[in-house]
Amino acid sequence: MNIDALLQAETHFFQRYPGGFAHPDLLVTLKKHRVEKMVAQTQEDFAQTSFVHTEEVLQNWIKIVGRSSMVSLFEKPKFKDCINSLSAQDKTLAGEGLYDQLHGDPELGLTTLVSLFARHKMAKWTLLSLVPAYYRPSVEVFIKPTTAKGVIAHFDLPGLVYHSRPSWLFYQAYRSELNAMKELVDINLSPNNAAFSGFLMMSLPKAQSVGQRGSSAAS
Repeated sequence: MNIDALLQAETHFFQRYPGGFAHPDLLVTLKKHRVEKMVAQTQEDFAQTSFVHTEEVLQNWIKIVGRSSMVSLFEKPKFKDCINSLSAQDKTLAGEGLYDQLHGDPELGLTTLVSLFARHKMAKWTLLSLVPAYYRPSVEVFIKPTTAKGVIAHFDLPGLVYHSRPSWLFYQAYRSELNAMKELVDINLSPNNAAFSGFLMMSLPKAQSVGQRGSSAAS
């Protein structure tokens, strides 16, 4: 890990946003993402006892994906159609996979879901990391492909090679690196892991150049 790059990103971020995510401009952004509301809804909808009703769990999964600002508009209807088109057997398998992700063996859960959704060309990082990221917002991570690839390259995360097909090996390693990075910077950069990922994304060279062009245009 390039600690110097991380600390430099922290310095630049606080210069631009004193107080970190407590800065008024970022509070507006956080409000748009409704993370606290999404976390509360996810923790209610996917509590351990909820999984006795598989169809209800799957419909709640569709709702969470549909309401999330972190999933593209393109993926939302495709995910809904995919879930609703599953056979009864595959719906049971999807429920079991999600249960394992949250309450059982997370490696087995992710592997199960990847195998299932790959048959429908819907084994996407965004879709399969979303619910855990909301359910345990200070532990799990949401993986957006462009952000993950940029973070790995810019901060020199060792041994991490991004692949479009989700895997537990990558997820566990990436999560470990992000949680380790979080410990090295000010707590105001990580009210939750989604916000911390946002900080890392905004620290990437491409994001900074876009931000600078936007500032120039606005001034």
